[in-house]
Amino acid sequence: MKIGLYSITYLGIWYHGRALTVKELITQARQLGYEGVELDGKRPHCNPMDLDARARAEIRDHLEREGMALSAIASNNDFSSPVPEHRECQMLMVREQIRLARDLGAPVVRLFAAWPGVTMRGPVATYEISRPGWQRTFPEVSMEERWGFVRECLAEVSKIAEDEGVTLALQNHAPVIESWEDMLRFIREVNSPALKACLDLPLLKEQDDDSVRRAALATGSLQALSHFGGEYERGPDGRPIPYPYAGPQQPAHNYRAFVKAMAEIGYEGFINYELCHPIPARGGRLPDLDFVHEQAALALSYMRGILEEAGLRAA
Repeated sequence: MKIGLYSITYLGIWYHGRALTVKELITQARQLGYEGVELDGKRPHCNPMDLDARARAEIRDHLEREGMALSAIASNNDFSSPVPEHRECQMLMVREQIRLARDLGAPVVRLFAAWPGVTMRGPVATYEISRPGWQRTFPEVSMEERWGFVRECLAEVSKIAEDEGVTLALQNHAPVIESWEDMLRFIREVNSPALKACLDLPLLKEQDDDSVRRAALATGSLQALSHFGGEYERGPDGRPIPYPYAGPQQPAHNYRAFVKAMAEIGYEGFINYELCHPIPARGGRLPDLDFVHEQAALALSYMRGILEEAGLRAA
């Protein structure tokens, strides 16, 4: 497995400070020691509307100069609306992100079933408006109907991806998808060679060894992308350890079992670090770019240690 950096970490919405440009992000990831990057398909990073042929060529050239792989373009789509105009707009964006992936040389476009989005409140983003708002929208529409809308959209964009030679990776992320079984059910129902899986460990409700292994084995060769997240600090021995940003009730993420299971199914792709949640203020101050740099470095060191323990990387 290879360790990458997802650009949402430096999007400028979770901390006090500016977003890194795409070129700065690529260079920063290389300097930290990451093997590749995943670029968010929205502003200020890689919204296809903002990138003409020259800009796309410049990104490809910069990736090559830095010796960095582009593991994926990340879409932020919601295919669940009962309003056709809404779904068509979402599919249009995904179509353009597929073409962007083709142009930049990214093998994968990460998809959601339904992404509620984020909202800016002051200098940082929050989920506290978009997520409840999604739940309140169209209350008379059943989840079964939403499932059908998502499936139809996935089938349509999968055909586009087939034609462009790009793989779509559906993430096991709520809403609509509530489990890894739901993710695999969508993939089976669409039945396209272009639609595969993005099984992420932090989204699994059960973190014991057997449950993690069962999810990985069921996904098997469909696995095309993965992520890890969280915040980290130095333990007593100096090694990075995760700490629960959501409070003590947050279950410990069983990355050791996950990495072993990924090796068992033969997955050799990317697992990308993402800092993608509101970060509590420390000492009355919002975290800044230095904090993000520190977290990206600690996360990389932590995952390297997990891979070393599993015999997948030399110490």
